[in-house]
This record gives sequence, C-alpha cells and structure tokens, in this order.
Amino acid sequence: MVRCDLHETKETIEFIRELFHSDNFIPLHEPCFSGNEKKYLNECIDSTFVSSVGKFVNQFEDEVVKYTKVKHAVATVNGTAALHIALLLAGVKENDEVVTQPLTFVATCNAISYINAVPVFVDVDLDTMGLSPEKLEHFLSNNTKMVNGVCFNIKTKRRISAVLPMHTFGMPVRLTELAQVCSKFNIAIIEDAAEALGSLYKGQHAGTIGLLGTLSFNGNKTITTGGGGMILTNDSELAEKAKHITTTAKMPHKWNFDHNMVAYNYRLPNLNAALGCAQMENLDKIILEKRILAKKYQSFFQDKEIEFISEPIETAANYWLNSIRLETLQERDMFLQETNDKGVMTRPLWKLMNQLPMFCNSETADLENSIWLADRVVNIPSSVKV
Repeated sequence: MVRCDLHETKETIEFIRELFHSDNFIPLHEPCFSGNEKKYLNECIDSTFVSSVGKFVNQFEDEVVKYTKVKHAVATVNGTAALHIALLLAGVKENDEVVTQPLTFVATCNAISYINAVPVFVDVDLDTMGLSPEKLEHFLSNNTKMVNGVCFNIKTKRRISAVLPMHTFGMPVRLTELAQVCSKFNIAIIEDAAEALGSLYKGQHAGTIGLLGTLSFNGNKTITTGGGGMILTNDSELAEKAKHITTTAKMPHKWNFDHNMVAYNYRLPNLNAALGCAQMENLDKIILEKRILAKKYQSFFQDKEIEFISEPIETAANYWLNSIRLETLQERDMFLQETNDKGVMTRPLWKLMNQLPMFCNSETADLENSIWLADRVVNIPSSVKV
C-alpha cells in the first residue's frame, strides 16, 4: 500500500490554506464572535450584575434547554465543575469506581478524582472513538458481581457506581447499547458531552440520554462563554440539587446567610452567561458551517491514503474538531511536524489516561483500539465564520 508521504502532507497544507483563505498561522479552533456578544456584555456591565446573579445566567440555561430539548440545565463555571457535580448527584462516593474510557481529556478523570473515586478504563470503538458497549459488557460480565442489586468489582471489592462515556470530538457514542449494558448491571450513565454541543444520536441531543450529562463552553469549544459548563438532566429533583450544590447550598432568604451542607461555588457568572446568550443565537449557523467544512475535508481526503473520520451511523455530529487517521505512528509524527512547521496547527490525541502518573495504577481492560487510535489520529483546523 502507498502510504501518506511528504507530498500528500504538502497537498493537505495547501488545501487547508485554500479553505481558510490564509497564508498566516491557522489555529486549530478559534471562537467565532459575530453577533450580539459586545452588546450583551455591555448590558451586563451596565447592570452591575457581573457575578453569579443576573438575568443572563437563567436566560442562557433556558436557551440550552430549548436547543437540546432536555428538561433542565444548570450553568457552572466550567465543564469540569459540571462533571464533578454530576458524579456527586449520581451517587458516586469516595472509593467507588467509575468506568470510563482512556481516550479522553484529563478533566474526565480529574472530576472522578475530586470525589476520591477511582477510574476504571475500558476500551473505545474505532468508529466513535468513545466507550465501546461490547467491551464494557465483557468487562462487567467477567470482573463484577451483583450483590443486592449493586455492582461490585470482584478484584477490588469496590462498588461500580457510574459509567462515564465521552463523546470524542463531538462523535456520539453508541448510547442505546451502552444503556442496555448499564441497565443490566444497574449502573448510572453520565455523559461527558463537553465536546458535543449540537451533536445528535438517533435524533436526540448528546448529553440528554443518560441520567445526567455535561457540556463545556471553554474558549476552544463550538460556542464559548470564555469558561463555562452546563449540567443537563431530565430529573427535576437532581436539577434542583444541582443548582443548590453549585451555589454554596445557600438557603433562600433576603438577607440571612444560611447553608445546609458543604457545597461549591460553581455557579456561572452573569458576565460569562451574557457571552453565551449571544453565542447561542448563532449556534445553528455555526453547526451548519462546521458540517459544510467537514464535507469539504471528506471530499478532499476520499482519494488520499489519509482517512477522514466521518460521523458514526445514526448520528449527526457537530464536527467540533475534524480528525484524520494515518497509517502509522511514524506517519502521524511526520504529518504533525510538517504541518506545524508550516504554520498549520494540528495536534495528536491526548495521552491515554492510564499512561498518566496519577492514573497509571487504575485497572484497565484490553485497550487495543485506544492504543491504535492514539498512534494514528490527528486533529486538523476546524474554525468556522458565520
């Protein structure tokens, strides 16, 4: 087989420069500010309500509810905070285990660690790059036992209290099959949809199918609030608890400071929410442009040895970061070196979580797909203008 060589890499660089009409540095993903951002920020400043109290916070939550069709959304200071609270709400406790994927951003496992719970790593599927239902069922069937309806790890004696899939680069995981497996073992699903705003699985928005889901609005995400996150749930009681826990558990009163539990100062500031409200007004256009960009990449790579990663079946991905697969680790490194040297930003996958020092002692299943992908996948420029 003829594999990706320097000539094909140079063709890719030329194509990307044509796409973005630029001879200058091309970033991986920059935010798009083309609407009412400055207007709403000025309005927020003029109101003097720039912290966690103000109309834009509630408005931003309402807009996300409307867009995702989830029943409740609770805004937080960032996606990691949202994930931390979602794990607590799902009942994850100290010394519990949470099954997740090794191919993810470190925030996924950091949030587990904040509770002093322990991640267990199960492999991903090659097409979704997210947690594999078959691999999950194999691990649970061979390594756990049910005691009074609770799933325990036979080797560690720990309770497995949650399964935490991540929708990698906005590609939805196979949630129907994951839900079937988790139901069999009575384990809650929490969706890390940090990268998946605008992605659909069988017509349903990512992050709204599990018990809880979370979003991120970091500066490099599909839309941004500068920093920010969101907890999604269809459970009214959990939503009420989420808002209470993220606002220092302060009991409602006009002047008294009364708190009924140890909690967190995780509420999104009104200033950030103002930016988010403006960004939501253009979200449909942004998703459309991102999908058009993905189609252009798909067409360009169809006759190349480099493989463009397309959305899995039964999904509509937001293509947050467009991704390609090369044949070998050596070709991946050559591509990364050449593109970045020429001012076109590309990056590899994250280092697998089980290879990081703080998680290297965590239990792992067979991770052949994760390892294979980590050696070959590269993200390419994915910014859009509207």
